[in-house]
Amino acid sequence: MVPLSEKVPGEIEDLNHDVLLQDPEAIKANETTTQTVDTAASSSEEPPYSVFTKWQKRWINMNSSFAAMFSTLSSYIYYPALTSVSQDLDVSLSLINLTVTSYLIIAGIAPAFLGDMADQSGRRPIYMLMFVLMISANIGIALQHSFPALLVLRMLQSAGSSPMISAGYGVIADITAVNERGGFVGILLLMTDIAPSLGPVIGGAITDELGWRWIFWFLVILTGAHFFILVLFMPETQRNIVGDGSGKVTGIYWSFFTLFQNRETKANRPEIKRPKRRYPNPLSCLPILRHKESFLTILIYAITYSVKMTLQTALGAQSVEIYKLNYLTSGLVYLPSGVSGGIASYFTGRYLDWNYKRTAEKLSGYGRDSPQFPIERTRLKGIFVLITVSSLGTLGYGLALMTKAFLTGGSTASTFTMTSTLLTDLNLDRSATAHAASNIVRCLMAGGAIGIMDPLINAIGFGWCFAIYAAVALLEIPVVVYLYKMGDRRAQQPESS
Repeated sequence: MVPLSEKVPGEIEDLNHDVLLQDPEAIKANETTTQTVDTAASSSEEPPYSVFTKWQKRWINMNSSFAAMFSTLSSYIYYPALTSVSQDLDVSLSLINLTVTSYLIIAGIAPAFLGDMADQSGRRPIYMLMFVLMISANIGIALQHSFPALLVLRMLQSAGSSPMISAGYGVIADITAVNERGGFVGILLLMTDIAPSLGPVIGGAITDELGWRWIFWFLVILTGAHFFILVLFMPETQRNIVGDGSGKVTGIYWSFFTLFQNRETKANRPEIKRPKRRYPNPLSCLPILRHKESFLTILIYAITYSVKMTLQTALGAQSVEIYKLNYLTSGLVYLPSGVSGGIASYFTGRYLDWNYKRTAEKLSGYGRDSPQFPIERTRLKGIFVLITVSSLGTLGYGLALMTKAFLTGGSTASTFTMTSTLLTDLNLDRSATAHAASNIVRCLMAGGAIGIMDPLINAIGFGWCFAIYAAVALLEIPVVVYLYKMGDRRAQQPESS
């Protein structure tokens, strides 16, 4: 028998006519069949998710990923110069560390605020705002001669640079379908992971040869050059503004990139109906913290991040004061942590995919949608070892900087990968909101941990200070155990009919 879908239109009409004559009750079935054929035909002609070509998408992704790199570069390039800045401004290292704390606090708030603005006003206007803030702050830091000015300008620098990563994720979501998104995200993460390793080396070398102020002149040159490229050749991608990329753009949304799009796309640019704008609300992500499992997952991430940031902040200054290293060499001590972190992140991601598939096979193919799936145990399997290694590395940190930094770098990176993946799994329909809440909590906690670090060192000594931080890191273990129990209780509940 020839399938209905393979008959020519005339044959289908004859068949429908015969069926209706034989059985009037077949009208409903006939309508259903016709709708099915129409749906199949329309689905086969479904337009692409984005009109941008493969190479255009790569260009856009490289632009946004390079911009995202400034978020981590602006933070890490500064660490080897902390002692030099302290001496030049004639203030204590404790006060200089406040410039790191304030940077982190703003880094927790700014992405939620500017990210919400970007969703309403488009990517290009917010990118321009971020670059103007960043360039202005870098010029100001290079020229100022007082601690209050440095403190305020570092906060301004953070407001401009820290939202770059979330903006990059937004651009990727605009131009890529789900089946191609992973590779683009990989480029973004690659660029942001380069900075923690290379930033301190560059900062140390510049401080050693030219002085710490040239760190920020270097950032002015780098950000200014990329700002020029972005303004001229970065298209607007926000789907509320341009739809699939074919929507008409004028004014601030227009770029020379439009001239390089194919003529057919330009000739058929539709008018996109833009949604009504509202005032951005940076606190819209906070209700996610009322979800217990999400809050506990964020807490694990935040504690790990806070301890790591205290290590990174102290590393450059202590290597200069204790080991009498020059600024270039003090920048090189960040490489072990960065290298181990990069390796650990990659292999942990592969391990999580493998462990998820293995667990699903054991449960006869049940996936995340099933309440019986042990998502907490699956995503956090092995985390007890990582927490222990990280705590031991923190405890012995003052005795062997290079070795312990390598241990903590790898274990913390793996913990980040596990908890970030679990947080996404727990909030499949609001993962961006969940990660915005996580960003606020971890940055505020890290800022507090760095703020009390020097007073602790002065009061009880370097070793005891990091012994306390190591003990705080071990508090993650009971949090993980409680998470496991919550997942077990959910798995034991019968599925609702």
